[in-house]
Amino acid sequence: MQINCFSAILMLAGFALPGLAQDTAKGYVYHDLNGNGIREANEPGISGVLISNGERVVRSDDQGFYELSLQATGELFAIKPSGYAVPHNADKLPQYYYWHMPSGSPSTEVPGVAASGPLPQEVNFALVQQEESDSFQVLLFGDPQARGLKEVNYVSHDVVEECIGTDAAFGITLGDIVADDSALFTEVSQSIAQIGIPWYYVFGNHDHNRDVTNDEDRDGTFKRVFGPSTYAFEYGKAVFVVVRDIHYAEDGKYTSSFTDRQLAFVGNFLAEIPKDRLVVFIQHAPLIRTQGREAIYRVLEQFPHSLSISGHTHTMNHVFVDEEMGWQGDTPHHHFINATVSGSWWCGLKDETGIPHATMNDGAPNGYTFLHIDGSEYALRFKAARRPADYQMNIYLADDIPADKLTDSEVVVNVFSGSQRSTVEMRVSGQKEWLPMDFTPMPDPYNAWMHSLSPFLDLRLSGGERADEALGWKMDLPRNSFHIWSAKLPEGLAPGTHYLEVRTTDMFGQEWSGKRIFRVR
Repeated sequence: MQINCFSAILMLAGFALPGLAQDTAKGYVYHDLNGNGIREANEPGISGVLISNGERVVRSDDQGFYELSLQATGELFAIKPSGYAVPHNADKLPQYYYWHMPSGSPSTEVPGVAASGPLPQEVNFALVQQEESDSFQVLLFGDPQARGLKEVNYVSHDVVEECIGTDAAFGITLGDIVADDSALFTEVSQSIAQIGIPWYYVFGNHDHNRDVTNDEDRDGTFKRVFGPSTYAFEYGKAVFVVVRDIHYAEDGKYTSSFTDRQLAFVGNFLAEIPKDRLVVFIQHAPLIRTQGREAIYRVLEQFPHSLSISGHTHTMNHVFVDEEMGWQGDTPHHHFINATVSGSWWCGLKDETGIPHATMNDGAPNGYTFLHIDGSEYALRFKAARRPADYQMNIYLADDIPADKLTDSEVVVNVFSGSQRSTVEMRVSGQKEWLPMDFTPMPDPYNAWMHSLSPFLDLRLSGGERADEALGWKMDLPRNSFHIWSAKLPEGLAPGTHYLEVRTTDMFGQEWSGKRIFRVR
């Protein structure tokens, strides 16, 4: 169900839309002193905690009591407040929800939510106090997109192992957890659980249950394993709003869009949040091309500090949403499209460990991001999989350059997490002056070179397999990269061996550098 102007006005004003109320849930939010998940007589209620049915939002009273009608979709969940933790299962998945689905999800090969039966007399939510600094880190994984256990193992060895022991407070996978095989949810989440921190998940277009056609049931398996596909939680002075933006028509095609109920939830929840908080809005596909985004913009514009995050494109990009793009706030809104764990769908030549290079479509390596939050401020830092933390760029320059061709020789630099707000400069060894480089969106030279070979690899082996697929090389066409800079070499370089140094400062003040050796002859 798409929004219309009238319903959008109602939602932004904090009204609930007409629903199909089936029952009324009652219960308590309480301090689980012994951690057994059962409300006992000596365990006090917690006031002021937000509870939602996926549309309306209410607060628990002085005794921790709440009352809320349930909708046809059946979700009921607590919104974790700052300073508290919710229970987690063995796979580090937060347990903050209850499903009231008396008949359960439709019967499918990969099951969805089990039948809940009648609504209990009380649906209670346990919380435990925990210390939360206003300064903390979040791990962001985009699109692990595992096809079979072989690629689950790629996820484990390429990114999960090096994250074990992180001091991040929690992590978020930004959708496309698997590649159209929801039976693998458990294997992927059990692997990521080895990192040892709570982990939240976003519903992506490859995470659906293929055995159903009704959009509301497409995320049934996701709901069973991970919980609601639209939800929120607080940590420190930040609030995180996760919205399922992937919706399906009966023919199986999907759009990135928001339903009326989702927009009502976002408006109702953020109406309860102080305006000085940092709001982090998360979905799978980029917000900048989602149907209904204007209604989200109107809500986010009320907060001086906001950030939105997505995955999906298998590229990394910082987009600054301005008036021309429909934003009406005082300053442009920052939308971050995160790097993917799977790179270009686990394609490319394999290294000595058997893992594909998985370079993304914009020429950046596969990897993940650290989101550092300090109060209402934030910074983002990219980490390439199994590479040093300071590996932040590739420099492209010919190895051997004729002296009379120096000024024709172009330096191209792919600064993986750079943006239009980055500064990039270069200088040649022995020279003092740093030369500015120009922001030059274009396909990454390495990706373009690889694809130039595709006519030679579009051959059939004796068994009928394409040569590029046998080599693990088949990838999408390279796309424009929006983190590339270029410049010409300076004149007058003497024959011999030199090195080029490139330095960059990003929008957060983080500095990175790289070097490349070349010869003049």
